[in-house]
Amino acid sequence: MFKRVHGIVSGRVQNVFFRAFTHRWANELELKGWVRNLHSGEVEFEAEGSEEALKELIKKIHKGTPLSKVESVELKWTEFKDEFKEFNVRY
Repeated sequence: MFKRVHGIVSGRVQNVFFRAFTHRWANELELKGWVRNLHSGEVEFEAEGSEEALKELIKKIHKGTPLSKVESVELKWTEFKDEFKEFNVRY
């Protein structure tokens, strides 16, 4: 089943290669969507794909990069919209 998830990641998640990490795993898991830094110091992402692949990405995000310290991941699951062609880093 295909789904969509929107997330906000809090903690030490900027300037620690978190967006690149998320981008790499999303592509590896064949997900589509985007990831970006927020002015608040958090990282926001939106991803679509198989529910299994999305859950795997969320596991990776909870773990983070060696330099990051993920404190929380706020998730909102919604219906699949097939809106994205690939997974991008937004600036």
